Amino acid sequence: MRIGIGIDTGGTFTDLVVYDYDSGKVLTKGKTPTTKEDLRICINKALDMADPEDLVRCVQISISTTLATNCCVEDKGSRAKLILVGVTDSVMEWIKADTKYGLKSEDVLCIDSHSTYDGTVVDHPDWDRVISANADFFRDAQALAVAEVYAHRNGGEIEKRARDILMSRFDVPIVMGNELATDLNVMERGATAWLNARLLTVVRDFTDAVTSSLSRRGADARRMVVRSDGSLMNMDVVLTYPVKTILSGPAASIVGGNVLSDSADSLIVDMGGTTTDVSIVRDGKPFTTKGIHIGRFATQVPGVFIDTFGLGGDSRITMDSGVPELCPQRVKPLCMACSEYPLLKYEIRKLVDENKVKLRPLYEAMCLVREPEDLSMYSEDEIGIIDRLREGPFVFGSNINYLLLHTERLEDEGVVLRCGMTPTDFMHIRGDFDRYDREASVLGARYMLKAMADYDDTESDLARLTEDIYELVERKVYDNLIRILLTKDHPKIFKAEPGEQILGLIHDSWDFEGLLDMKLSTPLTLVGIGAPTHLFLPKVAEKLGCRCVIPENAEVANALGAVLSSISGEAKVSVSANVSYNIEGNYIMYLGDGYRTYATETEAINDAKKTAVELAVRNARDMGAIGELTTELTVNSNNLYGRDGSIKSLGTEVTATAREAHRDSLD
Repeated sequence: MRIGIGIDTGGTFTDLVVYDYDSGKVLTKGKTPTTKEDLRICINKALDMADPEDLVRCVQISISTTLATNCCVEDKGSRAKLILVGVTDSVMEWIKADTKYGLKSEDVLCIDSHSTYDGTVVDHPDWDRVISANADFFRDAQALAVAEVYAHRNGGEIEKRARDILMSRFDVPIVMGNELATDLNVMERGATAWLNARLLTVVRDFTDAVTSSLSRRGADARRMVVRSDGSLMNMDVVLTYPVKTILSGPAASIVGGNVLSDSADSLIVDMGGTTTDVSIVRDGKPFTTKGIHIGRFATQVPGVFIDTFGLGGDSRITMDSGVPELCPQRVKPLCMACSEYPLLKYEIRKLVDENKVKLRPLYEAMCLVREPEDLSMYSEDEIGIIDRLREGPFVFGSNINYLLLHTERLEDEGVVLRCGMTPTDFMHIRGDFDRYDREASVLGARYMLKAMADYDDTESDLARLTEDIYELVERKVYDNLIRILLTKDHPKIFKAEPGEQILGLIHDSWDFEGLLDMKLSTPLTLVGIGAPTHLFLPKVAEKLGCRCVIPENAEVANALGAVLSSISGEAKVSVSANVSYNIEGNYIMYLGDGYRTYATETEAINDAKKTAVELAVRNARDMGAIGELTTELTVNSNNLYGRDGSIKSLGTEVTATAREAHRDSLD
């Protein structure tokens, strides 16, 4: 019997699956709350659910996580800074880099450069002058990233020198964009490098927790992590390239959902605690993308196509002008917080009983998640909040001046966590979930009822409010599924996100009655993955006129997908006509770290195929592949067609993929 263990650490729960590769059966499964303040706690609790003998004799331990995904969606992580060489501030403003790529001006230092496109002239900045002139910028950084505009042509010469100089001056990690991405767009390369720098601490804490927990139990099997494309990489590689895990959990859910589903054409909907991830499968194969867009960021990380939006069991519920609304921000559900800190429930009950109710959510609380490594990087007010929370969490309405508390940065960096009303609380109220303190959820809902004009603090209105919240969740899933399908069906029309009018029509189509029939439907099967989907997805499927499947083991599909994933490596090289006066040869092949020249295009492409396969095999080995590899090769020619029938080549891209057979990797 060959045993595999899959672990998925999400924003809310950590799941475990013990799987028999030979029989294809799940032997053990379970869930435990994710403890962000100390990941070792939840990893240990997950591993405690497995038979100790299975841990010792397992042949592979595969891990997926939504931690990086959630950091991108919630805009959290370490305080990283990006240096863009060959880009000016005016260019950043002109292309709207903040909205298009997620690069905010306060996080980016632009340095002009006169390097040449062909890579023959490299204009190195005066780094001594740059560092002295931007002392505050560098002082505020917990990690640094560098991306230069022509790194894909000159092998990243400026990035390499910058790394060496910055490492000698600053005791922080340095990330080079060219090591992560090699496509043309320097803004996407920069965003990829900046995200990688920002995620280093998050993923390091995660891998440290996993490693120590496994070592204690004598589990020395191969340890792998799911990448954004659904393949695996060695855990040691993750520490250098955490950005490659930004869709780790969602990618694992596709693998798991695809195996569990009986439909070759489906929408896989994975609802967790923080986000809902949607993927499209046609003919049994998931859609893919060359560059993942997540949250406000546009990257060059290849992966499965996932549309991630902020909706989960822990999504914050607030009131806008007395009307409840869902927010993408993750908070700790009141039922969970009061189970952990009973005094909070006492304070919330006082607010409700004394009718100390306003439109502001005074029932919300704040708790300390972790101690910052360096308090000098925080303001006096922020340090004061940390000092206060060391004594224990507080409710905003308990003699706290709500308006003077500035917790935004502390929340963004995961130092403190807000506690509030969530869909999980209303699941407790209705009885669909009973893990935590239901009375705390009822108290939070009663506060809301007292603050809303059209509701009274009665059992019947509590039930009505609960139904309203359920419908808010269902409608948000419905709205986003239609948005995703419209964008995929009509890419030319929706190059950007659909506008407000289209989104308004989508929203109204849920129950629209008028002169125009606006019923929308899809032939795809909705496959529900994640614990809460069975509560919300059937109604959405009914509205879309399609089939809904909630498969067995759906609640641990991510962990199952992790254990069923395999290793692969990819490499891309490009061939184009040589237009440089400084390089001899008619055709040129760019490798990312240099170039080669050729007399003919055929000669260049043939060598590109051979080189791409060699690089793909090397990359697969670097990811941890030890078994036999199979390779695939694709050649894409970009041509310009003239009106006279002529064809002009604009270059050729050769892509090779090397995959390890799953069975070979476990023998």
